[in-house]
Amino acid sequence: MPELSALVQALSTPKAYPHNPQEVELVQTHLSVVFIADDYVFKVKKPVDFGFLDFTTLDKRRFYCHQEVTLNRRLCPDAYLGVVAITQDGDTFSVEGSGTEVEYAVKMRSLPQQRMMDRLLQSNQVTPEMIERVAERLAEFHRQAEISEQLAGIGGLDTVTQNTEENFVQTKDYVKQTIAPEQYEKLKDYNYSFLERNAGLFAKRVKNGRIRDCHGDLHAAHICFDNGLCIYDCIEFNERFRYIDVASEVAFLAMDLDFHRRPDLAKHFVDAYVKASGDEELLTLLDFYKCYRAYVRGKVEGFKLDDPHVSEEEKRKTLAIARKYFELAESYV
Repeated sequence: MPELSALVQALSTPKAYPHNPQEVELVQTHLSVVFIADDYVFKVKKPVDFGFLDFTTLDKRRFYCHQEVTLNRRLCPDAYLGVVAITQDGDTFSVEGSGTEVEYAVKMRSLPQQRMMDRLLQSNQVTPEMIERVAERLAEFHRQAEISEQLAGIGGLDTVTQNTEENFVQTKDYVKQTIAPEQYEKLKDYNYSFLERNAGLFAKRVKNGRIRDCHGDLHAAHICFDNGLCIYDCIEFNERFRYIDVASEVAFLAMDLDFHRRPDLAKHFVDAYVKASGDEELLTLLDFYKCYRAYVRGKVEGFKLDDPHVSEEEKRKTLAIARKYFELAESYV
């Protein structure tokens, strides 16, 4: 891969694109660099290895670009247009241009930012009816999602325990930075004791087919009310984060609605999902998975603090957000 900073600089200019956009907006996450170029979005994966994902080779990034398109077409079929090559000819980088293929990007139709659920929550425009639409769509998606003995094995107690252990290992270096020592120990004790006490319930969920090939990253920023409903940006890079108990999926959005200070909508969402799915048992697991999901969000926000491509101003904002997520995780104990 060419130097990431050089590639970012090149793709931040309109001349790098075949459709000649008027301007290009740059958005960064801990995993990707996203270029919003008028009507299209191009998402380039960073060459990172966090243990739970590995994008360090060009072949792996190309593979996961294709995975991202295929999997996201399940819930947002019209937005994902395909995978395109980024080429280099001399010192010039181009999207779908001539020259050597040096990188790949997921190409999407640009979705209206003002119709994203997180934006709508900020302006108090999310209604109970909209929440019900999400719950009913999700319940139907889960009913149709792949199920097998192999998937059930991936999403059982052993994997949940592994994911939980990974959380605490990967945040250990952030203690006193994003998470207070007493929070870290309190959350660690709660998670492990819950898993030990409820081993039978986790086994029952596997037996009853509650482990499905889910979205895996269901929070408000990934839901767009645009000519219907588009739920996008699912987990493509690690099956154990996507082959999960549907209770974990429901808890993620419920937690995020709590994060946006709308516990009323969180309750409405859970109630609507339970009504649509008939899965009342998930209520027993809800606070555990809310705690787990809030912890994951705090963890990944913390990763940005070590990213040299993220500005100092953005890192200050990230630190505050990470701490808020860990406080929310503690509130579920």
